[in-house]
Amino acid sequence: MTIPEIPQSRPPVVHIVDDDPAIRDALAWLFKSRGVVAHGWPSGEAFLDAYSPDIEGCIVIDIRMGPMSGMELFERLLARGAAQPVVFLTGHGDVPIAVEVLQKGAADFLEKPFNDNELVDRVLRAIAKASERAGNRSRRQAIEARLAELSGREREVLDRLLAGFRNKQIADELGITMRTVEVHRARILEKMGARNAVELARLVSGVLGDG
Repeated sequence: MTIPEIPQSRPPVVHIVDDDPAIRDALAWLFKSRGVVAHGWPSGEAFLDAYSPDIEGCIVIDIRMGPMSGMELFERLLARGAAQPVVFLTGHGDVPIAVEVLQKGAADFLEKPFNDNELVDRVLRAIAKASERAGNRSRRQAIEARLAELSGREREVLDRLLAGFRNKQIADELGITMRTVEVHRARILEKMGARNAVELARLVSGVLGDG
């Protein structure tokens, strides 16, 4: 399977939370051999102490840890609103738990023993998908900010442009001149950063369509 490109200039980052130092060190070496920056954490408590919402990368968690389990760590991260992708490492008997964490928003899980390259590949996919979602959120916020800059009249003209009205129809319905419609249309395109009505429709469809 092709690995999506990660839209960032810095190398990807992974945080390995595992109470077994041998496994933690082995995984860190594995990720570093693939160009991934790896940070190891000996416990869920240690990771939470250092955690901040803007921390980068994917969090790889062993489900069976102590005294804080991988599930408990995940639930505490969710309570903090963590947006970072989480990949779980599970034993054979932990598959039902793994399914539960997927339902709660985890990105993926791998059952031990796993293929080393498959683990790295799936972590990279999780990072790429999370980056794509973050990019989509940023684009949506930018479009919403531009829409908020439109005047009330410009929003009225915009709604009718998106409905396929011609300039004359818009002028007749709003009781303004065609020249005024043309001025509003030009200002809307400029404020929204669109070159024409088709591009404008494509730009705002996802935002206004959800409203």
